[in-house]
Amino acid sequence: MTVGAIFDEVARRLAGEGGGLEQGRMFSSGGLKTANGKFCAFSKDNELVVKLPAERVSQLIANGEGRAFDAGKGRPMKEWVRLFPADEDACAAYVCEARDFVAAGR
Repeated sequence: MTVGAIFDEVARRLAGEGGGLEQGRMFSSGGLKTANGKFCAFSKDNELVVKLPAERVSQLIANGEGRAFDAGKGRPMKEWVRLFPADEDACAAYVCEARDFVAAGR
């Protein structure tokens, strides 16, 4: 199963559970946004992209779990990271971490 397909399943489930997420479009891709309308996760080019604190992004990149995300502008966005979750549980964990970060107004 591709990361995009995994994300689609997780997005449908989390948005349907009333967990403070709703589906939307970001960078021409399916994504999830919080109740305040801010995007926290989306799938692009078979990768999961989530918004997390800059320190957490640096940690994920340093330990090899993630890669920098640049939105096609040539410079990394410090609070966004590209990830490759192996399954729905891992994907959901990253998405929920991103949801909590964005919902807190950061």
